[in-house]
Amino acid sequence: MYHASEDSLDDLMRAVFKQLLNGRGNFEVDSNKGRSTEIFGALLELKNPRARLSRSFSKAKAFSPLGEFFWYLAGSDSVDFIKHYIPNYPKLIKDEVTANGAYGPRIFGKGAKKKRDGDSEWDRVIRTLREREGSRNALIQIYANSDARPKNGDKPCTCTIQFAVRNGQLLMHTHMRSNDAFFGLPHDIFTFTMLQEVAARELGFGLGKYTHSVTSLHLYHNSAATEGRPANTSRSGAEAYYGEGFHDFSPMPEMPSGDPWASIEKVKIAEQEIRSGNIEYIAPPDLDPYWRDFIELFRIHKIFEEMKKREDGLRTERPELRRVVKIMKDISPTYRIYILGRLERKQPPVRDLFENGS
Repeated sequence: MYHASEDSLDDLMRAVFKQLLNGRGNFEVDSNKGRSTEIFGALLELKNPRARLSRSFSKAKAFSPLGEFFWYLAGSDSVDFIKHYIPNYPKLIKDEVTANGAYGPRIFGKGAKKKRDGDSEWDRVIRTLREREGSRNALIQIYANSDARPKNGDKPCTCTIQFAVRNGQLLMHTHMRSNDAFFGLPHDIFTFTMLQEVAARELGFGLGKYTHSVTSLHLYHNSAATEGRPANTSRSGAEAYYGEGFHDFSPMPEMPSGDPWASIEKVKIAEQEIRSGNIEYIAPPDLDPYWRDFIELFRIHKIFEEMKKREDGLRTERPELRRVVKIMKDISPTYRIYILGRLERKQPPVRDLFENGS
């Protein structure tokens, strides 16, 4: 079995890409999604789960994993929701309306109704660990036998997520049947470690290590777009990422102490309002800056998306970009790299606008 243990997502991805690009013992596999190089049997450990965002030039993305995380929290299976953050999602699952394999409804209930009623799988896990810290039963099954039907284009890649309390810290282990190392792995580690930190705060424990096991951890070979499948540049992307060398270490801020669910509900409302077009939605004044930053990131994403729809190039200064600069100055500097990464080309006057305004 392949094993890697690192302090940050970037160091973990670098180790995985090194094995997939140059390591021995890999397999070459043909699947419905194309040819890939595969590690069969992998165990990854992230020692600092808050170092869950890449700081690299090519993989520095915060908007799409954050959007996917709140898609989970909303208990949504709406493709319209998730394609706002991951535009090619409908092509990936071959469905324009419903994501049958969505994790949110399986964890929190459809529309998170079971979570609101205290009857979700999440609530069962929390109750289990409150009753007995040493329990080995705090597990949520994601993949179901019914998902294996042949014509299902949206089979969950995740089998189970499991929580455990050891030495006053909440640990989390995810097992996946299949994991795309270039596109899927960074998103999965972000969303699952965010869930881990939510659970740790809800239970009042420290944040422990995160472990992630995968049966088939793979890197797709480059391929051109076809009618039923988008183009794939995973291998060249991994080569470019590996060529960047090592990256700086900058974990996300700590989630505020105490049960986070009241704040999460406020951010969920804000996300829906902004995604639906209400860019001026005002965050509740009593919301902690940690959670308010997420609302502002959703606002920035919406601003960029609206400019793209109007075909306003991000190469030219616009009033909207000045607004983005103002927002960027008011939120955690951790997120600056991800905002700058949304620009097509950092050339004058846009480059100067952002560099002088930061």
